[in-house]
Amino acid sequence: MKNLNRLAMLAPLIIALLFLSYGYASYTVTNLNTTIALNKNNTAQVTELLDVVVSNASISQYQTDRVALNLTLSTWQALIGPKLVWHVLNSRLGVQNFRFLPGPLVMTSGGNGKTVLLMLYSISNVTTVEQIAPRAFMYTFNSSVLNFEHTQIGVVLPKNTTLNIILPRGSIIGQVYPIPDAPANSFSNNYKNITKLSWYNGEPLSKFSLTYEIHESLGDEVIGFFVGVYNILGVFSYILVALVIIGLILYTYFKASS
Repeated sequence: MKNLNRLAMLAPLIIALLFLSYGYASYTVTNLNTTIALNKNNTAQVTELLDVVVSNASISQYQTDRVALNLTLSTWQALIGPKLVWHVLNSRLGVQNFRFLPGPLVMTSGGNGKTVLLMLYSISNVTTVEQIAPRAFMYTFNSSVLNFEHTQIGVVLPKNTTLNIILPRGSIIGQVYPIPDAPANSFSNNYKNITKLSWYNGEPLSKFSLTYEIHESLGDEVIGFFVGVYNILGVFSYILVALVIIGLILYTYFKASS
């Protein structure tokens, strides 16, 4: 009889615990993949993929929020948690061309769901450049843009996180630290013909450094010159080029006629 009374007293607590374990809404980020594609003009395109487990009780809410058009990033951050942030950030200029794309849910055998959250954006001043020889330029990565976990020893790549850096075409790596986890053993051949570097979870980034050279062809130099002229003079640059061409034609004609 006493056992029955004890069970009767514990029944509400057991039911409450079952309700909480079933009904607790949560989003768990299980993996983060951040890719930085560097451009020659000191900008970068950033792609971030977050693998997220959605609890059974949150599935309906996620599906509703996914099709909503007025949700801001801060709203999603309140739902997903602190890992949903820009992990590459220029603190002075922010980010540009930001897009956030929550993926469809895939149901699992345990009744939860899995999805992928995609963030796309670009940042400026991610590198600085110095001309070191005719048509040769040295680029230096600005490590202050890395916005991963902050600890007492500085920025650290968190658990289950991958950082990828894609170099511009034709890059020659001069220096890189820490030694990338992939491609493996590339340091033994001075990172020749390497276009992508990767670091995995737990890597300290407080002393991160990356430099690389790009050698331009004569054609690239000529194109770069005219692009620079256009950026300064605008449409007037076309008129200037046309006048130069007309002048050369007239000079050639009169010289041949004389």
